[in-house]
Amino acid sequence: MIGAIAGDIIGSVYERNSIKKTDFPLFSPRSRFTDDTVLTVAIADAIMEKKDYAETIREYGLLYPNAGYGGSFYKWLFSENPQPYQSYGNGSAMRVSPVGFAFQTLPDVLREAEGSAAITHNHPEGIKGAQATAAAIFLARNGASKGEIRQYISDTFGYDLEQTLDEIRPHYFFDVSCQGSVPQSIVAFLESANYEDAIRKAVSLGGDSDTMACIAGGIAQAYYKEVPGFIVEETRKRLDHRLLGVIGRFMEHIKIG
Repeated sequence: MIGAIAGDIIGSVYERNSIKKTDFPLFSPRSRFTDDTVLTVAIADAIMEKKDYAETIREYGLLYPNAGYGGSFYKWLFSENPQPYQSYGNGSAMRVSPVGFAFQTLPDVLREAEGSAAITHNHPEGIKGAQATAAAIFLARNGASKGEIRQYISDTFGYDLEQTLDEIRPHYFFDVSCQGSVPQSIVAFLESANYEDAIRKAVSLGGDSDTMACIAGGIAQAYYKEVPGFIVEETRKRLDHRLLGVIGRFMEHIKIG
């Protein structure tokens, strides 16, 4: 899942400073992890320790209360009796990458992706965004071709993955919905030549850059089987010991699993 987290950190600088090109600095002093990273790590921890998704997400959210959560999630986080709030935002997709890496069958991936989403994002589009992202990661890590991934995601979730980035980019704006950002993030991966290219292409759409790069980055890591060493190094510099510890344990967990 380091590919998703690196995408979050790289995209963080451009979330509210959109760019429409692939030629940009990957890291700067302002690059930081956001809620995408915090909640991705929370999902990984819940999977490894067989903990409840909602309780674990709340645990991490309260440990990192200033990570940049959306307003509805923030209210959920501090509620005495948190309930799902029918969200179709891309928060369900940004945190789901560990599911795609950890489970061994596609039905299990789809079930767990729904479970990880529905605690907050129980709108059908919120669940669909998480399932599509996790399924793409599962298929990619198990050797599916880009054509096979495109076909499965299109047929199963109804996403239009035929538009090219050059067709999407001129008219695309900031959109935090699953239906308005997950397909575009998947297309960024599908058109990429390598991991770094996937991140650059996701950011170049000029949307919710950290989340779109997080989604594309998770799939790209699964498909290309590696994240460049300098990207991993710069990513690790921006994480604390708690987050690094969970990431390290998760890497060992999926080797065993």
